[in-house]
Amino acid sequence: MTRLNELRLISRVAQMYHIEGRRQAEIAQHLRLSQATVSRMLKRAEAEDIVRTSVIPPVGTYSELEGALRAKYDLPEAIVVECTEDRDGAIMARIGEAAAHLLEVTLAPGEIIGVSSWSQTIFKMVENIHPQKSAQAKYVVQTLGGMGDPSVQTHATQLTTRLARLTGAEPKLLPVQGVTTSREAKLLMQADPFVRETMDLFGSITLAIVGIGAVEPSELLARSGNIFSSRELSDLAEAGAVGDISLRFFDKSGKPVKTPLDDRVIGLPLEELERVDRVIALAGGAKKTDAIAGALRVGVIDMLVTDKFTAQRLID
Repeated sequence: MTRLNELRLISRVAQMYHIEGRRQAEIAQHLRLSQATVSRMLKRAEAEDIVRTSVIPPVGTYSELEGALRAKYDLPEAIVVECTEDRDGAIMARIGEAAAHLLEVTLAPGEIIGVSSWSQTIFKMVENIHPQKSAQAKYVVQTLGGMGDPSVQTHATQLTTRLARLTGAEPKLLPVQGVTTSREAKLLMQADPFVRETMDLFGSITLAIVGIGAVEPSELLARSGNIFSSRELSDLAEAGAVGDISLRFFDKSGKPVKTPLDDRVIGLPLEELERVDRVIALAGGAKKTDAIAGALRVGVIDMLVTDKFTAQRLID
């Protein structure tokens, strides 16, 4: 009976705390117990299964899909967003909204943000960010040069500058092409003091926000006057490439794919991305499923923000 009497008192303490909403000090005074005893009884209530914690995910959230992604890909975190249509435009909009909220609530003062600026989904994220007043970043660093026709390379500059303004940071731009005409041209451009200043910050990035691309260029890159030749795309496919992060390509197992194209890219390499403390990837859509699966196996992504349709395909 002693144990039963003990459990009865523990149950009463738990009831007062969890159901009646009373503070521990108030419970201690009411039952003539010490506050330390009340605290111990509350812990004991959990151990004795008197108090059980239940997490009931709200409608429109997908904790099971997120858990399955974490388990299958050894992924630290995943966010799966609600989306009514399995269509690229709708998917990018929903992922962008979720990523904007994530950035707003997790941005730390003095953060150095690296942004892969040729991603429609990242563009949607920036569109949804509210100006930050409390946690101000230090720099927003452009991690990939402009693409294609110089007249449309301003897209990358504008995205980086706008994100910097919203986060209270100073923009650090890469005022060069993302893919040069030759390795020699790349070395020459990287020698520019302004380019060097930005690239020197790659090793200091604390948060990288990246998109994931398929081998076939996205609509955004195609509109830019994208400089990939059909031969180069064919070489990538033959080498087993399924996708890229900032034009650094990888195969379905996550192994980097090196082709002559890699020698012409001015941007953050995967090896440096791996050293970044937090890497958030934004991607979704049927055409990118294989690319996302490969990217998750590269081992550089800490959090994936995707949609429910893509998450289910990645698990299946």
